[in-house]
Amino acid sequence: MAEPVKLGLDAIVDVLKAAGEPTRLRLLALLAAGDLTVTDLTEILGQSQPRISRHLKLLGEADLIDRYQEGAWAYFRLKQEGKAAALVRVLLQHSSENDPVVQRDGERLSSVKRQRAERAQAYFSRNAAEWDELRRLHAADEEVDAAVIKLLGSQPVYSLLDLGTGTGRILQLLSGLYRRAIGVDASRDMLSVARSNLDKSGINKASVRHADILNLPFDGQDFDLVTIHQVLHFFDQPEIAINEAARMLAPGGRLLVIDLAPHGLEYLRDEHAHVRLGFSHQSMSDWLRKAGLDVEQAVDLHPGQAGEQGLTVTIWLARDPRRLMASEGAGTILAAEV
Repeated sequence: MAEPVKLGLDAIVDVLKAAGEPTRLRLLALLAAGDLTVTDLTEILGQSQPRISRHLKLLGEADLIDRYQEGAWAYFRLKQEGKAAALVRVLLQHSSENDPVVQRDGERLSSVKRQRAERAQAYFSRNAAEWDELRRLHAADEEVDAAVIKLLGSQPVYSLLDLGTGTGRILQLLSGLYRRAIGVDASRDMLSVARSNLDKSGINKASVRHADILNLPFDGQDFDLVTIHQVLHFFDQPEIAINEAARMLAPGGRLLVIDLAPHGLEYLRDEHAHVRLGFSHQSMSDWLRKAGLDVEQAVDLHPGQAGEQGLTVTIWLARDPRRLMASEGAGTILAAEV
């Protein structure tokens, strides 16, 4: 059973003041279900944009919601961490699903998500043929997924960061392992697909954001698992992305890289924007070690078809060697000192 939220009286009053207004409570309920824009919220609640924006500002000042920019759009969601947000979640758990206002908001939210899914599907359909062509060249997705799950094992993941999240495949695959997750991608179209897929899967503990994986907008040492799935071959200097991923790892955290082994399919450069034609075990291991990580395992998954036209997928698992360790008889020494 989870520990009850412990807040001081003043802090509890502040949370109740922020949440204790009908529109703001409705907003919190909607933002607990995923990422929404001001436009989405005005459509659902039927209120003016200035009014919605004013309520969101108050909720932000109370540290109950996150706001992040994606081009011209700003997305909002209920904070995944923090005692104040935890108290709000408790309040929302006690709201009746049969309340007519809650029901109406839920119906309109479903409509907004359907429209989002239709836009995402249109983009996906335009590019499906290209993705299917690449998928036929290497090991089946199911085989790669099974290998990833086996490598990671059953160790719970507190916080996951998925770099180049694409369709959100990794966020869906590992949803049974992590407590919270963030996927980032440079393509706003792909983020639309990922949001739609998370909606359809009912995954509320993951969010996606627009960001450059070579210059991440997060504090370092905040994630115990970082994944990079079929992304590095698009970069001229993939070691920069690996260094940035390593910077995100908490002491003892793990980095999982899934990409292609060396191959000779030159046409992938022109037709699919591949900059690098795969990575050798030596190159990847060198980059991981220079980033301060220990390589734990590397697995090759060969294509179903024989011959030069197939692509081998390699999975590398590395770990940040730092630990918080008890010294012999004298307290604790920080990992950085080990």
